[in-house]
Amino acid sequence: MRSLVWFRGKDLRATDHAPLVEAAASGEVVPLFVLDPFFFAPERARKLPHRMQFLLESLRHLEAEVARLGSRLLIVSGRSVEVVPRLALQWRVDRVLAYRWSEPFGRERDRRVAEALGREGIPFRLFEGETLLPPGSVQTGQGGMFRVFTPFARACAAQLGPQAPLAVPAALPPLPAGVATPEVPLPSLEALGLVPNPRIQPGGEQPARIRLAAFLEDRLDRYHMDRDRMDRPGTSRLSADLKFGTLSIRQVWRAVSEHGGPGVPSFLNELVWREFSHHLLWTWPELLERPFRPAFVGFPWREDPNAWEAWCAGRTGYPVVDAAARQLWGEGFVHNRARMVAASFLAKHLMVDWRLGEAHYLAWLTDGDWAQNSAGWQWSAGCGCDAQPWFRMFNPVAQGLTFDPDGAYVKRWVPELEGCPVAFIHTPWKAPKPVRVRLDYPDPIVDHAFARERFLATAKVHLGR
Repeated sequence: MRSLVWFRGKDLRATDHAPLVEAAASGEVVPLFVLDPFFFAPERARKLPHRMQFLLESLRHLEAEVARLGSRLLIVSGRSVEVVPRLALQWRVDRVLAYRWSEPFGRERDRRVAEALGREGIPFRLFEGETLLPPGSVQTGQGGMFRVFTPFARACAAQLGPQAPLAVPAALPPLPAGVATPEVPLPSLEALGLVPNPRIQPGGEQPARIRLAAFLEDRLDRYHMDRDRMDRPGTSRLSADLKFGTLSIRQVWRAVSEHGGPGVPSFLNELVWREFSHHLLWTWPELLERPFRPAFVGFPWREDPNAWEAWCAGRTGYPVVDAAARQLWGEGFVHNRARMVAASFLAKHLMVDWRLGEAHYLAWLTDGDWAQNSAGWQWSAGCGCDAQPWFRMFNPVAQGLTFDPDGAYVKRWVPELEGCPVAFIHTPWKAPKPVRVRLDYPDPIVDHAFARERFLATAKVHLGR
């Protein structure tokens, strides 16, 4: 049996890789990665700088690991829907193996590849593994998708058995004779027109394992207490690893479950939230374009270029909102609590279309995941899948006082507030005038009370229709 294992950017590892294990157990293996211009054309890559840096580093680690196991990762360029069927026929493979994607464009790509391979009599087998349970398999008693998280989580718990990750194959056979193609080297960031950012966490399976071990050892026990604290390193920082598959979701679930401790239930619950977002997108692919709540279609968002630019640049006058904006630019990551505050502020305080913020975050996040990014932004904007009322609105000052009480997070990312007294760190406009003059920091772009009333009044009129 000759199997083509198609690595596709969400499975950049050798551990717990079902297609690779299946192929290695059955005979000859042809590992392949396609530099599809959908992502790797320089004009496209430049729009995803942090993800591209993490992706290329992860691919280099995968390339080295496949070589260590005795084979070679073949890297070719071209459109996947054309390259994969052509090479499968040219190399006389018996089947093509890959992991399934939940996004609608990934599903369409796979439909076209399966159709082209089918014309040549070559099976295309997709494995589950992006999520703990196959998207669409967790259903209500009526056979539909849950619209509220809590009952979804209960249904997941009833189905989730022991998660047993697969071991790395002991070895891979050398590439079969006759498997040759015009290979290309992995491009450098510079070749794509990108400047390396030293603040981006390193990609690859080995760095991911180190991050997981550090989380288990240092932070998991306090996760339930520290995860919302923006001033503490209380989160796992595994989101990019799960997005690119340098760790599998089963590896993380198993490691955390076996570790035990008071922080485990809270962290596993966050993994189920991740599960929820992928199941939602699988059921309703239109969620990448439209709000989950139909009543929000046609909502009268404001066109305010000045407000939008201030929010993107981190110059709104609200320290937590501005720190989130600058952390995004600076290291391709934003603390989850800060993400919610910043997203709520854009959609509800400024009443700028949440889809602009969603696209901005997707472009600059290292862990930019379509399903989770969409679900998170819609939740924050009030138009998503959420049991809470749409009129919930984060107060950025109160959030800062609660989750960054001494202003450590703010001062790290908004250095012009370094000299602001702690008593005014989240309300610098209230500091004594001599202090305000020294700070070189703008006054709030909008008053919180005014913004709240404006959003509520607008939403009541629109939703009342």
